[in-house]
This record gives sequence, C-alpha cells and structure tokens, in this order.
Amino acid sequence: MKKLPAILIVEDEVVIRTTLSEFLTSEGFDVAEAANVGEALALAQQRDFQVALCDVQLPDGDGIALLRRLQQLDPNLFVLVITSYATVENAVEAFHAGAADYLVKPVLFEDLRHKIDRLFRFRQLYVENQALRRELSRQDSFGEIVGSSIPIREAQASIRKIAVTRSNVLLEGESGTGKELFARAIHRAGPNASERFLAANCATMPVELLESQLFGHRKGAFAGAESDQQGVFHHAGEGTVFLDDVAQLPLGTQAKLLRVIEHQEVVPLGGVEPQSISARIVASTTRDLAQEVSEGRFQEDLFYRLNGVKMRIPPLHERLDDIPELVDSFLGKHTAKMGKRVSGVDSETMRLLMSARWKGNVRQLDNAIERAVIMCEGTQIRPQDLPPDLLGVGQLLPATDDLRSAREHYERLHISRVLRQCPDKREAAKRLRLGLSSLYRKIEDLGIEV
Repeated sequence: MKKLPAILIVEDEVVIRTTLSEFLTSEGFDVAEAANVGEALALAQQRDFQVALCDVQLPDGDGIALLRRLQQLDPNLFVLVITSYATVENAVEAFHAGAADYLVKPVLFEDLRHKIDRLFRFRQLYVENQALRRELSRQDSFGEIVGSSIPIREAQASIRKIAVTRSNVLLEGESGTGKELFARAIHRAGPNASERFLAANCATMPVELLESQLFGHRKGAFAGAESDQQGVFHHAGEGTVFLDDVAQLPLGTQAKLLRVIEHQEVVPLGGVEPQSISARIVASTTRDLAQEVSEGRFQEDLFYRLNGVKMRIPPLHERLDDIPELVDSFLGKHTAKMGKRVSGVDSETMRLLMSARWKGNVRQLDNAIERAVIMCEGTQIRPQDLPPDLLGVGQLLPATDDLRSAREHYERLHISRVLRQCPDKREAAKRLRLGLSSLYRKIEDLGIEV
C-alpha cells in the first residue's frame, strides 16, 4: 500500500485546525494535528512529515522559533507559515527563519491546495538535488570523506589550501574520527597524488621493528635482519608518509624523526651513511601534544616542526547532520560485502542514530551499521537491529518481563535522548510535558547521567 504524503498542522484554534485537517485529509494527505509547540515537537520526533502548516501565534511559544526547531529535527521538512496579518515584516521574518511560503487567515482552500502542491513539487526537486550533490561530493578528490555539514565543508576547504603545499601536517582528533581518510585526501589533492601513500602506526609494535619500518635496516642490525631493507620514508618517494598516533613514539625515535624532518635524510638501523628522502609527512594524534611536551613525553623541537600546519578533525557529535549520508555509505559497503538486500533504516532508527552519543565517532557508527546489516531480517534496519548499548544507557529492550521495570527502562531511554537533544532542562521538561521539579525527580530516581 502506497504511503500517503504526511502533513503536520500546528494551530491553536480548534475550528481552523479541524477544518484544515478535514480538507487536507479529503485531498489524500495523511494529516496530524497539534495545538501548541510541545505537541508539534513531540509529533515531529515520533514520525516523519514532508510539510508542516504552522501558525505564528501559539499559546506556549513563537511559531517562528518552532519553525527553526522543526527544521533542525528534519532539514527536508518544508514549513508553510499561517498568519493573521500579512505584513512585509512578517513575511521577511518567516522567510529568514526558513519558511517555504506563507498563508493569510482566513485560509482559502483553493489557495492552500495550490501552495501545498507547489511545496511538494519543490521539496521533491530539493531532495533529488541534495542526493545529486552528495553523489558528486563523493566523486571528487576527497574520496571516502562522506558528509556535507558545515564542519566537513570547512575541513574540505582546509584540505584544498593545505594539499597544494609540501608542508608537513599534523591532524588532531578523537579516536575513530577518520584521520587516515583525511590524510589520504590531503595526499590525493596534492601535487604528488600519483606517488605512494604509506601509513605507519606508531603505537603497535616494538621500538626496533617500528624504527626498521620507518627508516629501514642493514643486514645483521638485529636478530632476524637477514638482508638490507628500505623503510617507508624511502619507499614513499615524493609521496606521503602517514604517521598515525605520533604521540606514542618513544623519545629516542622522536629524535630520529626530527632529523628526518630537518635534514630530509634517514640513517637505517645498523647503518652509518644517511640516505636522502623527499616524502611529505602527515602525522596524527589523539593527544594534546603541547601537554605532552610540558610533561616531558614529547620533544619540543619535534612538536614545533609538526605543529606548523595543524588541522582539527571534527568528532561525530559536531557533525550530526552527516549521519544520514554516513549511514547510506556504510549500508552500501556492508550490504555489498554480505550480499544482503537492506535498502535503508526506518525513521525511528534514524532518530536513535541522530541522538546517540558516539564516543567512538565514525568508526563506532560504521561498526553499528555493520552489526545492524547482519541482524536485519527485512529490507530496512529497525532499532532492535542496532547494538544494544548504542545509547549508552543500557539495552534498547529490557531483559525482564516485569511491566514496571520495562516502563522505567523506556522512560530512562526516552528522557536521556531528549536531554541529549535539549540540554536546557527547563526546555526539556516542556518537551516531555513534565514540571521542572518532576524532571529532576525522574533523573534522580532513574539514575540518568546528565
């Protein structure tokens, strides 16, 4: 059965709201009604709407502010503002807030139908345009960097400026943010993109093996060194060497790396003659290198050599708008690998993904989607397919048949989600339709971590 286009009506006058609802229902739309800001936000969090009709004057808030909140929840939602007074100032304010059009009371059905049809046509073009832009962005030199949020666009702009130089680069970011992807993007957008990109993890092997990997070794330099071997700095040629987690380098190795940067040469383990190298260095760290220097764990000279061109990689919680695109990308990767026909995620699952904590950043999201594809039995991922501890507040489904425990479990999940989306407890209490004191009592009784 084909799903009907969904419209949300936000109007406090019962007669007007009911009349609009009856007319739009008769015209073949799936209509939901809200009498105030709180009801509108609750409905918008529970289901998806394509268009919203929103009165400017509401009993518990401003319709323009509600418009902004609705579009934060769903950027693809088009809002039609209803006002009693058609002034230039009202219209300008509504359009600046993101309204797609506006109507003046009393609403004429013919005018309403014309504007609704126009909005749905425009919305379809907008959604198709956004999809095309995402596809084009995936085909540019940034490769696997998925996203079109402001932090990602700013990062891409930085890459364009950084890449054209041969300067060494330091990437700072939390674990799981995809620092190697950004390093590869810098390499691909640079003047030596055809040369090699070689990566070395500075924290995963003994010092002797790490230095051998970086600088090479001569036969007999250590047990097992049966022949001469070149290191990654030599093999990279004029390409890029990516040093992942550079803060983990031992101090002795840091001194050797400093020589590489200052003199563009390496001395293999067991050797005496330096070898010239010309590779560019892109290093990454999850730690504050300035703090590491002050505590004596990182060489100050090396810090200044690496810190000249620095770029911060945004964590996932700063780029939540990218989650739908990232989910699409990870779905494509994992369904192809597993041969499963999973086409997407349902709206409830997407809301859960958008409100999760993501301490493990993009890597954690990738793992969550991989697990969900494995568990999914249909064509769309549902909440029960996600990792049970995704929200960081226990299992999605309670491990008990006791109704009271199950109710408390759901309340804990729901209140935690609202508090993450709305840290202002007074505003969160309004959205939950609780008194502020009741919300504080719930937080304490349910053991919710704020």
